[in-house]
Amino acid sequence: MAWTRPTPLSTSSLEELYVGMSDDLALMPDAVSPEPGSGDARADASDTAKKRQILDGARRVFFEHGFEAASMNDITRAAGVSKGTIYAYFPSKEALFEALVNFEREEQVDRLVAFDVTRRDIDQVLHEFAVRLVSAMTDPRSVARLRMVVGVAPRFPEIGRKFFEAGAHISRRKLGDFLTIKAEEGLLVLDDPSVAARQFLDLTVADIVRRVIFGLDTDLGGEAIAQNATQATAMFLKAYGPAAT
Repeated sequence: MAWTRPTPLSTSSLEELYVGMSDDLALMPDAVSPEPGSGDARADASDTAKKRQILDGARRVFFEHGFEAASMNDITRAAGVSKGTIYAYFPSKEALFEALVNFEREEQVDRLVAFDVTRRDIDQVLHEFAVRLVSAMTDPRSVARLRMVVGVAPRFPEIGRKFFEAGAHISRRKLGDFLTIKAEEGLLVLDDPSVAARQFLDLTVADIVRRVIFGLDTDLGGEAIAQNATQATAMFLKAYGPAAT
Protein backbone atom coordinates (compact mmCIF):
# COMPACT_ATOMS: atom_id res chain seq x y z
CA MET A 1 0.00 0.00 0.00
CA ALA A 2 1.41 3.36 -0.99
CA TRP A 3 2.24 5.79 1.78
CA THR A 4 0.21 8.99 1.80
CA ARG A 5 1.56 12.15 3.44
CA PRO A 6 -0.83 13.40 6.20
CA THR A 7 -2.66 16.55 5.38
CA PRO A 8 -1.29 19.40 7.57
CA LEU A 9 -3.78 21.03 9.92
CA SER A 10 -4.68 24.52 9.00
CA THR A 11 -4.43 27.35 11.47
CA SER A 12 -8.22 27.39 11.83
CA SER A 13 -8.26 23.64 12.50
CA LEU A 14 -5.64 24.03 15.23
CA GLU A 15 -7.70 26.76 16.85
CA GLU A 16 -10.82 24.55 16.77
CA LEU A 17 -8.87 21.68 18.33
CA TYR A 18 -7.52 23.91 21.10
CA VAL A 19 -10.97 25.32 21.84
CA GLY A 20 -12.44 21.83 21.97
CA MET A 21 -9.76 20.66 24.40
CA SER A 22 -10.34 23.72 26.55
CA ASP A 23 -14.06 22.98 26.68
CA ASP A 24 -13.37 19.38 27.68
CA LEU A 25 -11.02 20.50 30.43
CA ALA A 26 -13.60 22.96 31.69
CA LEU A 27 -16.08 20.11 32.13
CA MET A 28 -13.64 18.04 34.19
CA PRO A 29 -14.10 18.28 37.98
CA ASP A 30 -11.53 20.35 39.79
CA ALA A 31 -8.91 18.47 41.75
CA VAL A 32 -9.73 18.51 45.44
CA SER A 33 -7.12 20.47 47.32
CA PRO A 34 -6.69 19.74 51.02
CA GLU A 35 -7.94 22.45 53.30
CA PRO A 36 -5.20 24.47 54.94
CA GLY A 37 -4.01 22.68 58.03
CA SER A 38 -6.02 19.50 57.38
CA GLY A 39 -2.85 17.46 57.01
CA ASP A 40 -1.55 18.85 60.29
CA ALA A 41 -4.86 18.05 61.99
CA ARG A 42 -4.74 14.45 60.80
CA ALA A 43 -1.13 14.15 61.90
CA ASP A 44 -1.99 15.58 65.33
CA ALA A 45 -4.91 13.16 65.71
CA SER A 46 -2.71 10.22 64.74
CA ASP A 47 -0.02 11.44 67.11
CA THR A 48 -2.49 11.69 70.00
CA ALA A 49 -3.93 8.25 69.27
CA LYS A 50 -0.46 6.70 69.24
CA LYS A 51 0.47 8.34 72.54
CA ARG A 52 -2.78 7.11 74.07
CA GLN A 53 -2.05 3.58 72.83
CA ILE A 54 1.37 3.68 74.46
CA LEU A 55 -0.01 5.11 77.71
CA ASP A 56 -2.71 2.43 77.86
CA GLY A 57 -0.08 -0.28 77.54
CA ALA A 58 2.18 1.40 80.08
CA ARG A 59 -0.69 1.67 82.56
CA ARG A 60 -1.30 -2.07 82.49
CA VAL A 61 2.37 -2.87 82.96
CA PHE A 62 3.04 -0.33 85.71
CA PHE A 63 -0.05 -1.35 87.67
CA GLU A 64 0.74 -5.04 87.36
CA HIS A 65 4.49 -4.95 88.05
CA GLY A 66 5.12 -1.57 89.68
CA PHE A 67 7.52 1.06 88.40
CA GLU A 68 10.79 -0.62 89.36
CA ALA A 69 9.98 -4.05 87.92
CA ALA A 70 8.34 -2.77 84.74
CA SER A 71 10.53 -2.90 81.65
CA MET A 72 10.27 -1.12 78.32
CA ASN A 73 10.07 -4.55 76.66
CA ASP A 74 6.97 -5.32 78.73
CA ILE A 75 5.43 -1.99 77.77
CA THR A 76 6.29 -2.55 74.10
CA ARG A 77 4.38 -5.84 74.11
CA ALA A 78 1.43 -4.46 76.06
CA ALA A 79 1.10 -1.39 73.83
CA GLY A 80 1.54 -3.33 70.59
CA VAL A 81 4.16 -0.95 69.21
CA SER A 82 7.88 -1.10 68.57
CA LYS A 83 10.39 0.07 71.12
CA GLY A 84 11.54 2.69 68.65
CA THR A 85 8.02 4.11 68.52
CA ILE A 86 7.89 4.40 72.30
CA TYR A 87 11.24 6.17 72.45
CA ALA A 88 10.11 8.54 69.71
CA TYR A 89 7.47 9.84 72.12
CA PHE A 90 9.04 9.16 75.52
CA PRO A 91 12.83 9.20 75.96
CA SER A 92 12.86 7.03 79.09
CA LYS A 93 10.76 4.87 81.38
CA GLU A 94 10.70 7.73 83.87
CA ALA A 95 9.35 10.15 81.24
CA LEU A 96 6.69 7.63 80.24
CA PHE A 97 5.62 7.09 83.84
CA GLU A 98 5.50 10.83 84.45
CA ALA A 99 3.37 11.35 81.33
CA LEU A 100 0.98 8.61 82.43
CA VAL A 101 0.61 10.04 85.93
CA ASN A 102 -0.01 13.55 84.62
CA PHE A 103 -2.49 12.38 81.99
CA GLU A 104 -4.59 10.31 84.37
CA ARG A 105 -4.47 12.85 87.17
CA GLU A 106 -5.50 15.77 84.99
CA GLU A 107 -8.25 13.74 83.35
CA GLN A 108 -9.59 12.74 86.76
CA VAL A 109 -9.41 16.23 88.25
CA ASP A 110 -11.30 17.75 85.32
CA ARG A 111 -14.20 15.43 86.06
CA LEU A 112 -14.14 15.78 89.82
CA VAL A 113 -13.55 19.46 90.44
CA ALA A 114 -16.42 20.98 88.48
CA PHE A 115 -18.63 23.33 90.47
CA ASP A 116 -21.91 24.91 89.40
CA VAL A 117 -21.41 28.43 90.74
CA THR A 118 -25.11 29.24 90.26
CA ARG A 119 -26.19 26.82 92.98
CA ARG A 120 -26.87 28.20 96.44
CA ASP A 121 -27.39 24.90 98.27
CA ILE A 122 -23.77 24.93 99.31
CA ASP A 123 -24.16 22.09 101.81
CA GLN A 124 -25.37 19.78 99.05
CA VAL A 125 -22.71 20.96 96.60
CA LEU A 126 -19.93 20.27 99.10
CA HIS A 127 -21.42 16.92 100.04
CA GLU A 128 -21.62 15.82 96.39
CA PHE A 129 -18.06 16.96 95.78
CA ALA A 130 -16.79 15.07 98.83
CA VAL A 131 -18.50 11.88 97.66
CA ARG A 132 -17.05 12.23 94.14
CA LEU A 133 -13.58 12.94 95.44
CA VAL A 134 -13.35 10.10 97.95
CA SER A 135 -14.98 7.63 95.55
CA ALA A 136 -12.34 8.46 92.95
CA MET A 137 -9.39 8.47 95.33
CA THR A 138 -10.33 5.11 96.86
CA ASP A 139 -10.79 3.46 93.48
CA PRO A 140 -8.27 0.58 93.22
CA ARG A 141 -6.57 2.14 90.21
CA SER A 142 -6.16 5.48 91.98
CA VAL A 143 -4.80 3.75 95.07
CA ALA A 144 -2.27 1.81 93.00
CA ARG A 145 -1.19 4.99 91.22
CA LEU A 146 -0.74 6.88 94.49
CA ARG A 147 1.30 4.07 95.99
CA MET A 148 3.55 4.02 92.94
CA VAL A 149 4.10 7.77 93.01
CA VAL A 150 4.93 7.69 96.72
CA GLY A 151 7.39 4.89 96.01
CA VAL A 152 9.27 6.68 93.21
CA ALA A 153 9.08 10.24 94.57
CA PRO A 154 12.34 10.02 96.59
CA ARG A 155 14.27 9.09 93.42
CA PHE A 156 12.23 11.25 91.05
CA PRO A 157 10.93 14.21 93.08
CA GLU A 158 9.73 15.95 89.92
CA ILE A 159 7.16 13.20 89.42
CA GLY A 160 5.89 13.69 92.96
CA ARG A 161 5.70 17.45 92.51
CA LYS A 162 3.78 17.23 89.24
CA PHE A 163 1.44 14.61 90.69
CA PHE A 164 0.62 16.97 93.54
CA GLU A 165 0.20 19.97 91.26
CA ALA A 166 -2.06 18.08 88.87
CA GLY A 167 -4.25 16.81 91.69
CA ALA A 168 -4.34 18.35 95.15
CA HIS A 169 -3.16 21.77 94.00
CA ILE A 170 -5.79 22.10 91.26
CA SER A 171 -8.53 20.75 93.54
CA ARG A 172 -7.64 23.28 96.20
CA ARG A 173 -7.54 26.17 93.74
CA LYS A 174 -10.86 25.36 92.08
CA LEU A 175 -12.60 24.71 95.38
CA GLY A 176 -11.16 27.97 96.70
CA ASP A 177 -12.57 29.84 93.70
CA PHE A 178 -16.00 28.35 94.36
CA LEU A 179 -15.85 29.21 98.06
CA THR A 180 -14.85 32.78 97.21
CA ILE A 181 -17.97 33.22 95.08
CA LYS A 182 -20.20 31.77 97.80
CA ALA A 183 -18.60 34.07 100.38
CA GLU A 184 -19.32 37.06 98.15
CA GLU A 185 -22.95 35.90 98.03
CA GLY A 186 -23.06 35.84 101.83
CA LEU A 187 -23.33 32.06 102.12
CA LEU A 188 -19.96 31.70 103.84
CA VAL A 189 -17.73 33.81 106.05
CA LEU A 190 -14.09 33.32 105.06
CA ASP A 191 -10.83 35.07 105.84
CA ASP A 192 -8.81 32.98 103.38
CA PRO A 193 -10.68 30.84 100.81
CA SER A 194 -7.51 28.92 99.95
CA VAL A 195 -7.01 27.86 103.56
CA ALA A 196 -10.68 26.97 103.87
CA ALA A 197 -10.45 24.84 100.73
CA ARG A 198 -7.44 22.97 102.09
CA GLN A 199 -9.23 22.36 105.37
CA PHE A 200 -12.30 20.95 103.63
CA LEU A 201 -10.13 18.67 101.51
CA ASP A 202 -8.32 17.46 104.62
CA LEU A 203 -11.61 16.82 106.40
CA THR A 204 -12.86 14.91 103.38
CA VAL A 205 -9.95 12.71 102.36
CA ALA A 206 -7.20 12.68 104.98
CA ASP A 207 -8.30 9.86 107.28
CA ILE A 208 -10.36 7.74 104.94
CA VAL A 209 -7.86 7.74 102.07
CA ARG A 210 -4.94 7.10 104.42
CA ARG A 211 -6.69 3.99 105.71
CA VAL A 212 -7.25 2.75 102.18
CA ILE A 213 -3.65 3.42 101.15
CA PHE A 214 -2.39 1.28 104.05
CA GLY A 215 -4.87 -1.48 103.27
CA LEU A 216 -6.99 -1.01 106.39
CA ASP A 217 -10.23 -0.41 104.45
CA THR A 218 -10.00 -2.41 101.25
CA ASP A 219 -13.72 -2.54 100.51
CA LEU A 220 -15.07 0.91 101.31
CA GLY A 221 -18.78 1.10 100.48
CA GLY A 222 -20.92 3.97 99.29
CA GLU A 223 -22.59 4.33 102.69
CA ALA A 224 -19.29 4.91 104.46
CA ILE A 225 -18.23 7.43 101.81
CA ALA A 226 -21.52 9.31 102.12
CA GLN A 227 -21.29 9.37 105.91
CA ASN A 228 -17.75 10.72 105.70
CA ALA A 229 -18.96 13.45 103.31
CA THR A 230 -21.82 14.38 105.64
CA GLN A 231 -19.50 14.73 108.63
CA ALA A 232 -16.90 16.75 106.71
CA THR A 233 -19.52 19.12 105.28
CA ALA A 234 -21.22 19.65 108.64
CA MET A 235 -17.93 20.42 110.39
CA PHE A 236 -16.86 22.80 107.62
CA LEU A 237 -20.13 24.75 107.62
CA LYS A 238 -20.10 24.91 111.40
CA ALA A 239 -16.83 26.81 111.12
CA TYR A 240 -17.54 28.92 108.03
CA GLY A 241 -21.31 29.15 107.66
CA PRO A 242 -23.01 32.52 108.35
CA ALA A 243 -24.39 31.18 111.63
CA ALA A 244 -20.83 30.67 112.85
CA THR A 245 -20.42 34.42 113.22
